[in-house]
Amino acid sequence: MKYSIVFILFLLCISCSQELTFEVQSFEKKTTLDCTKNCPTIQLKIPVAQNKNSIADSINNSVFAAVKSIVNFEEKPNNSKDYNQLAASFIQAYEKIKKDFPQDHFGWEATIEGKVKYRSENILNIEIQHYTFTGGAHGYGGLRSLLFDPKTGKQIPNEKLFKNWKLFKVFAETKFRNQYKIPRDQAINSTGMQFEDDVFQIAQNIFFTNEGILLHYNPYEIASYADGSRDLLIKYEEANDYLVTK
Repeated sequence: MKYSIVFILFLLCISCSQELTFEVQSFEKKTTLDCTKNCPTIQLKIPVAQNKNSIADSINNSVFAAVKSIVNFEEKPNNSKDYNQLAASFIQAYEKIKKDFPQDHFGWEATIEGKVKYRSENILNIEIQHYTFTGGAHGYGGLRSLLFDPKTGKQIPNEKLFKNWKLFKVFAETKFRNQYKIPRDQAINSTGMQFEDDVFQIAQNIFFTNEGILLHYNPYEIASYADGSRDLLIKYEEANDYLVTK
């Protein structure tokens, strides 16, 4: 009996040590060139898994890759290995252009903030809110959802969230049309939406919330920049029949 209790306590200790913990880490870089206003800067706030295991490494690597894809706007790959290098590469790209075109007046900005949006035994959802400006009429901001299996640290593709992707897509389109008042007998773009090829698509970014799953369309994805983002919340009472887990 004594050995059984010791063994149970041992298992509990292992379980506690393996539970994912996150720390928000901040990274900031500013240009070294003289400027009086709109001085280029990049600010990153990233939730970093602190556990020393392959699960944490997998999650951290995926989050870093996502942030790097947001920050990097050049055609050639960004070879940064960590967030400090990534921030420095953003400023260096600005300074190179500024030196080539010193008469131009423009400021760059990048602000990225991540947080653990939702977590359960089977789902870990990290949200990345981002805004970048590298010249032009306006910058671009949006949200990105990263979904993980907390037991393995691997990302979960959107299609794997649902028992039947095609059936869920039909259901989601019905909900979308109802919310945005698009007649069922008319094309999905008939009221001003801009779905590619006039065909409804599920949002690339799916968030898990306490109320249900949120389909989030960033600006430009299905509407003009002026129209902003579009959201569709499907409460769990309706989504449960389609979800593999939550």
